[in-house]
Amino acid sequence: MTDAPETGDLPKLRLRVIFDGGRKLGPGKADLLDLIRETGSISAAGRRMGMSYKRAWTLIEELNSMFSVPLVQSVRGGAKGGGAQLTEAGNRVLAHYRALERAAAEGGRADLDALVALRTDISK
Repeated sequence: MTDAPETGDLPKLRLRVIFDGGRKLGPGKADLLDLIRETGSISAAGRRMGMSYKRAWTLIEELNSMFSVPLVQSVRGGAKGGGAQLTEAGNRVLAHYRALERAAAEGGRADLDALVALRTDISK
């Protein structure tokens, strides 16, 4: 899911799950997990999102501490280079989060349409 809609675009929901202690799983962290799975690299994923390596690592450390097992496993660089991959738990957490996004979007479609209609009526 993307940022705020531009004029003429349909509105989109942005889902954020807030756990105890205020820890959050939202679209940014989910996108980072997706990109780590795709690129095999925390630094490459961060670059694609326009964030520093340190910021990407901080988010991964937050994610890894939120669940009973780590979501991302990293390997330090060396002769073959480093890398990162989602653990089984990481893949499961990401799948559940994406399923929640889809369910919220589908379940909220009528209300979003109603908001768009009201917004259009108000602007006239």
